[in-house]
Parts: sequence; C-alpha cells; structure tokens
Amino acid sequence: MADAVTSTGGTPGTSGPNPRRAARTARRAQYRSAGGARGGLVLLGVVLLAVGVLTVLLVTGVFGQGRPQRPLLDPVVEQFLLANGTAARVVAIVAGLVLVLLGVWWTARSLRPESRPDLVLDGGPDTEIRIGASAAADAVADGAATLPGVTRARARMVGSTSAPAVRATVWVGEDVADGEVSEICRRLDAEILPGIRDALGMADLPVAVRLELDAARRDDRPRVS
Repeated sequence: MADAVTSTGGTPGTSGPNPRRAARTARRAQYRSAGGARGGLVLLGVVLLAVGVLTVLLVTGVFGQGRPQRPLLDPVVEQFLLANGTAARVVAIVAGLVLVLLGVWWTARSLRPESRPDLVLDGGPDTEIRIGASAAADAVADGAATLPGVTRARARMVGSTSAPAVRATVWVGEDVADGEVSEICRRLDAEILPGIRDALGMADLPVAVRLELDAARRDDRPRVS
C-alpha cells in the first residue's frame, strides 16, 4: 500500500472565517517550506542564464566583430581602477564579505530546526490563553491512535503563532484493507479532528495527515533460519 497524504482544514459549518486559507495552510504543512531556498536558487539560475546568454551573444559577434579578442575590461575602466586602486579594493572586499554573509545566512536558515509554535487563544483584552505546542500535537496523535487499524501516530506543530498548523503521521497495520484506510481517513476528518479543534478552541486549525504502512511489526517478526 502506497503512502497517502490528506490535508484538512475546518469542517464545513464548524470552520473559521477563512476555510480556504486553512486548507492552503494545511497543504503547506505537509512538508517543511523550502520557499526561501527555492527563491535563492531561482535567482542564481537567472543570473547564470543571463551570463551564458551574454557570452553566446559575445562570441557570435552581436556586440561587434573581434570583441572576444579584446581585453575583458575597457581601457577606460582599467585606467579608472588603477587610479583608484584603494577604493576599488575596499569595494571588492565589502562585496565579498556581503556575499559570504548571505551564504552563511542562507545555510543557517536552511539547516535551523523547524519552529514549533504554541497556540495562542484570545481570552480577553488583558488575558492570553496559550496552549503548548507539544500538548496540541499530542492531542492529535492520541486521538488518531484510538482508531481501529492505526498502530501508532505522531504529530507536531508547524508554521507560526499567527498561522499554526499540525503535521501528523499515522501508521496503519499491514493487514488493513484499502476500504479500512478510507474509513480511517473519514473518521479522522469527521470525528477525531473536529473534537480536537473544539477542545483546543480553534475550529479552523489546519491539519495535514500522512498515512504510512507500519513496517515495524513486519521487522519485529522472528526470523526463521
């Protein structure tokens, strides 16, 4: 049985004012966001593509015949750099440091642990009700683990305090039929998650659920030699 992923926001009639936004948040919660890294790679790709196109145009003579045999720097530019050597070196060093800092920041951002926001509920003008991230995630995991056919479940809070979501992984037994898997999905969306949302006080809390085949039992079977 292949893995299955289902995203769910609030159920109709019980969801908050933005059910479509909740559904989009749930879909984004399926995997860790790679938007920043993707944007940086796209920008780098555009720059390299532009350099490659300019090189081809230069070689084909679009910018003038014999241009590839000319010096890389225009003589006027070269004379300016020689006349202002100190300033040119300072600019080059600063530009290099900026690129290094950007690279370090990009690497740190890609490798840092994913945030686990708490659920913050509005308890009044001077009161803030905060539910711990582990408590909210455990509520989803414990609820999913009670369903027949589910061997274990794990969940964690993702996103931000202003847009929290739950990413859950539910393992089903290898002897569970496809029809029972559909029933697990239905009961998760119709019974378990609405009750948890009501208990947490967030009727539109997005939840992304991933179903996987539990291979642990198969691996724990005694081997016959």
